[in-house]
Amino acid sequence: MTASQRPSTEPVTVPEVAHEWHKVLDPDELPEGRVTTVSVGRRTLAVTHVDGRFGILSNRCPHQGGPLGEGSIEKGWLRCPWHGYDYSPCNGEPPEGFADAPEAYASEVRVDGVYVALPAEAEHPRTVSDVMVETMVNWGVDTVFGMVGHSNLGFADAMHRAERRGDLRYVGIRHEGAASFAATAYGKLTGRLAACFGIAGPGSTNLLTGLYDAKVDRAPVLALSGQVPSKTKGRGAFQDMDLANAFKDVARFGEVVLSAADHAELMTLACKTAIVDKDVAHLIFPDEVQVEPSNQEPSGPDGRTGSREIAPPAAVLAAAIETIRGSQRPVIVVGQGARADIDGVLELAELIGAPVITTFKAKGAVSDHHPLGCGVLGRSGTPVASWLMNESDLVVAFGASFSNHTGIAPYKSIIQIDHDPMAIGRHHPVDIGLQGAVATTARLLAEGLDGGHTCVDQRPIIAERWQIWREEKASRRTDDHGAGLNAASVFAELSEHVPDDAVICVDVGNNTYSFGRYFEVAEQDVLMSGYLGSIGFAFPAAMGAWAAVGDSRKVVSVSGDGGFGQYAMELTTAVKYGMNITHVLLNNSELGKISKEQRAGEFDVWATSLHNPDFAAFAQLCGAHGARVTQLDQLHDAVAAALAHDGPSLVEVVTDPLLM
Repeated sequence: MTASQRPSTEPVTVPEVAHEWHKVLDPDELPEGRVTTVSVGRRTLAVTHVDGRFGILSNRCPHQGGPLGEGSIEKGWLRCPWHGYDYSPCNGEPPEGFADAPEAYASEVRVDGVYVALPAEAEHPRTVSDVMVETMVNWGVDTVFGMVGHSNLGFADAMHRAERRGDLRYVGIRHEGAASFAATAYGKLTGRLAACFGIAGPGSTNLLTGLYDAKVDRAPVLALSGQVPSKTKGRGAFQDMDLANAFKDVARFGEVVLSAADHAELMTLACKTAIVDKDVAHLIFPDEVQVEPSNQEPSGPDGRTGSREIAPPAAVLAAAIETIRGSQRPVIVVGQGARADIDGVLELAELIGAPVITTFKAKGAVSDHHPLGCGVLGRSGTPVASWLMNESDLVVAFGASFSNHTGIAPYKSIIQIDHDPMAIGRHHPVDIGLQGAVATTARLLAEGLDGGHTCVDQRPIIAERWQIWREEKASRRTDDHGAGLNAASVFAELSEHVPDDAVICVDVGNNTYSFGRYFEVAEQDVLMSGYLGSIGFAFPAAMGAWAAVGDSRKVVSVSGDGGFGQYAMELTTAVKYGMNITHVLLNNSELGKISKEQRAGEFDVWATSLHNPDFAAFAQLCGAHGARVTQLDQLHDAVAAALAHDGPSLVEVVTDPLLM
């Protein structure tokens, strides 16, 4: 739009309706011939200074919403920076032949500055987003991790209102991938629902990796996506993507929120699916729907779910009891699916004196100091667990998936217990499959065996195997090639000093294999990217864990330099929110696990070296506590100081890639 005539200079009159005067500028703040942006409450205004007069308009161009305060003054007109539409800087009138005009307000120049007359702000109308936020809060969502942007502002505003009421906490992250990992970790730790939040296009696609981690590890997560306005959808608009199809594989439940939908019930179905199925639910909010007025009432979980304490059929249960009764050296394998019901499993184990071995995902479900605890089985495991598995004549598996990482031999006689019928015999046939809740089934098995059995009490054997392994670990702590610390020493120090009730988040790579093998767990909860095995998981997961436990428990994360580098800037997020997280970073300046695999496959070691900063100094620049360890005699004090620090801390340990 161009104009040859001069713009109208008629000033805006003071409104007759109730209004309030607000100062917007100091006397000499805005030079002649300029425009600027000023905020007053929730309003954003474009303030102009032209020919000695001050004009005040809405900052929103009526054409496509361009920010007039970022425009320019040309030939007396205020020109929109987006498409060149012109308006009178005094009163917003367009040139002859055009009817659209931004709202204009009366102004007044006083001794102390420029003032604007604005009507009182109306009470905010209840919107679709308010209904859906209140519903997800009713389902227990108390934390959302995400990034606010142009296509999710209406939903963000509703979350802001919920946060002011004390119903919700919002954690603004630096990358949406960290948001989904944090929400996933929250679900893995608590079984409750957290949410992650992004804009249309890349903001939402960045969520996908963490959501796949939730899906394959059976963690409940709610994903919330903004979307471009419906009228531009499918027409090649900026950041216009088919998010429904993009998320179709990862989300058990996914829907676009339409104007005429039952919005409360849609959110209820999303939350219920995520919680009951332990999976991902995804909702997409077109821009204009987010702010539509709504008089719907929020929904909630009352009357929506039933008890899941199901028991196996009596005949199958009896067969399992008789099989265990006749065995001599049974072992119990505990997977992630049994973590919440471990007390019942331990009662059964103590009754028959059976070793309790965990999958790597379930590390921490059973203390390594329990008389029957044997640590992790498989690639990240202990010789204690592997020896007792080899000597066993029966495997009783609770909530375990039999993945190749764990390596439960299919030739063993196997009883498998799981609430999910698809989990039983998933990878190979088992002798007896019991579909039932872990706690219920363990109790029924113990009751059936209480009358007698032939099982050998293996406690003395377990103690002997632990002694052998601990002597071996002590020997490995003396290894020194002069290229950094060995993993056995690092995890011996952490085993001694990490609080027994801490939450520990681990990454992937050699550092994580070493953690599984060397760290002796007490009562800590351990979180990991299990089946997805995503590098970079640890630190965002620690943010999610902190959101779940606050300062009531210490949160510790462990990664290599490759993993931490994925989301290193989230350290500033931890500083911003005062997260009490200690991160232990094992720095060997390479992707050590990949180097090892290249050597094992008789390939050249290639493209695995890393150029790193001084991570301890980086932590300090971010506002966190940072310490760097290059010698063994520095390790104790550095770990102790970091764990004692109130707030985010990082210990960088230079390690030998060949001693992991």
